[in-house]
Amino acid sequence: MTTSTEHLRPEPSTTAGERDMLEGWLDYHRATLLWKCEGLGDEQLRRAALPPSELSLLGLVRHMAEVERYWFRDIMLGERLPELYCTPEDRDGDFHFGDEDTWADAERIWRTEVEAARQAAAGRSLELVSRAESHRRGEVFSLRWVYTHMIEEYARHNGHADLLREQLDGATGE
Repeated sequence: MTTSTEHLRPEPSTTAGERDMLEGWLDYHRATLLWKCEGLGDEQLRRAALPPSELSLLGLVRHMAEVERYWFRDIMLGERLPELYCTPEDRDGDFHFGDEDTWADAERIWRTEVEAARQAAAGRSLELVSRAESHRRGEVFSLRWVYTHMIEEYARHNGHADLLREQLDGATGE
């Protein structure tokens, strides 16, 4: 899958220090998700290409916007922000959308959350402990843990994005 975004995907350093390494891998996986969506129209991005799963590329981008917001701002900074797409009635709202929900909006919101996450982490020690506890686990987390978790979260969902993209138009890539 060679596209115009592939060359913009930052290759992580193989010799960087810990902080630069974590940020490098996170940026690599962020760019990979956008790369998997590149060149597709709204209809394709919305399509759950592997039934019965509801996973779609648009849903994955919306989900990752929620995840960025949750871990960097809600948990690390204790901002207690409302969720973007999910509600108590629809915990998977990031994967449920109406005709008014577009790729342009999802990408803009995702980019906004990524930038807010970068700002939330900037200048803070990897040892910093979160101001809030996880809603699910009731634990606090170090910024190092959050970076590691975010890399894992993106890597897992980028695997899903690979499969979805191949089902949509046959495109494959690393």
